[in-house]
Amino acid sequence: MAGELNVTIVGNLADDPELRYTQGGVAVVSVRVGSTPRTFNRQTNAWEDGETVWVRCTAWRELAENVAQSLTKGTRVIVTGRLKAPSAYQSAAGEARASLELDIDEIGGSLRYATASITRRAREGGAVAETPWGDSGAAKAPKAADDWANPGAAAGADDTPF
Repeated sequence: MAGELNVTIVGNLADDPELRYTQGGVAVVSVRVGSTPRTFNRQTNAWEDGETVWVRCTAWRELAENVAQSLTKGTRVIVTGRLKAPSAYQSAAGEARASLELDIDEIGGSLRYATASITRRAREGGAVAETPWGDSGAAKAPKAADDWANPGAAAGADDTPF
């Protein structure tokens, strides 16, 4: 939709993902991501933490189930999505507060301080492919009729195709 603000956040999960299902059976997961900026103070020669920004992130359907199965509290993540308008509320102490919310498009563990192993999920009614890229591992035969789709598969001609 036009006018949406797409952002990327790098931070840690505050809690384990909370997976729920709507009455229609659609999976939805909520996670809180905390991101703390760090700056270097030249006077003290030390790094200083700024104020943590908390963002409530929501994912739907298959992505929601993958998040719930893959991520846990404390995991450093990279989240990309559409930022929603902040919602205002009052805390239990009566303080006025605002909450940032993000609809997740993509989320994954950060590899800056960790390693990961990716496992492709089988789609409903289908089998898991032998490689992560969805092919059987064998090279596919190029289409002979479409030289633009396969420019390196010309039939022995050294001439430029244009």
